[in-house]
Amino acid sequence: MQIKTIFMGTPDFAVPILDALMRDTKVKLVVSQPDAYVGRKKILTASPVKQCALAHNIPVFTPSNIKKEYEELKKYDVDLIVTCAYGQIVPKEVLELPKLGCINVHASLLPKYRGGAPIHHAIINGEKETGITIMYMDIGMDTGDIISLKKIPINKEDTVESMHDKLSQLGASLLEETLPSIIDGTNKRVKQNNEEATYAPTIKREDEHLDFNLTAEEVFNKVRGLNSWPLANIILDNEEIKVIEGFIDNTTNKEPGVICDIKKDAIGISCSDRVFYITKLKPFGKKAMTTKDYLNGIKKEELLGKKLNSY
Repeated sequence: MQIKTIFMGTPDFAVPILDALMRDTKVKLVVSQPDAYVGRKKILTASPVKQCALAHNIPVFTPSNIKKEYEELKKYDVDLIVTCAYGQIVPKEVLELPKLGCINVHASLLPKYRGGAPIHHAIINGEKETGITIMYMDIGMDTGDIISLKKIPINKEDTVESMHDKLSQLGASLLEETLPSIIDGTNKRVKQNNEEATYAPTIKREDEHLDFNLTAEEVFNKVRGLNSWPLANIILDNEEIKVIEGFIDNTTNKEPGVICDIKKDAIGISCSDRVFYITKLKPFGKKAMTTKDYLNGIKKEELLGKKLNSY
């Protein structure tokens, strides 16, 4: 007999986790963030998790504030609640509902990178590995006891998009491996060392700007850690340009933040040690393009020696 569950999640990252839960349990209800206006045309759109649930004829509940609107969950007599990237703090009243507790599938190796943007920050900070942690939930943010975890390397070519996809699938497989021990009560329960905790807050607008007073590797990591959303940026002639891809050259630096070299397919900007070359970008109001195409439309000689605007 399958156990009964509630799943709480919102973005596409959480869809494979819901798929895994549907295979191994009877999902009685899905809780997701309310529909949101998406794109330039502001089309009201259901979350990916909600769309998946409806496609499988599972009831969906979308409260704007789960701390005040949790009574609906009491109607469902379930054994376990599973969350993944839900987007709201789950209150104590919900945590106490299921017989087997509430567990969370989190995209980092806890206690490192608690919070809403663990994949971004792991890449930005130059981590060589990350992973998935499954933990019991408590009233803190990602502070509950660890049940299981699995590591995965971060390669030099990885971006937040590629790691997002790898970790989403890893989370689904680890959940399927871990569920039997949770159900029969043989799972591990390891307390987190709070002294080792680091935080990964949601990326803010000001976090997207590249600081060329940093090393070229730090700039490179930030570009990867924001690709393909929300994208890093520079300000050139008071106009924002999104930076999508680039590479590091061992050329010695000049003044940080100055365009010091222009190749046929790359723009070189001095960092504190070496030069970071932009190979793909998105000018304001235009589509993404290669730097080669961008340079075809401007006077290259006017770019050389220019200093980027501060944010």
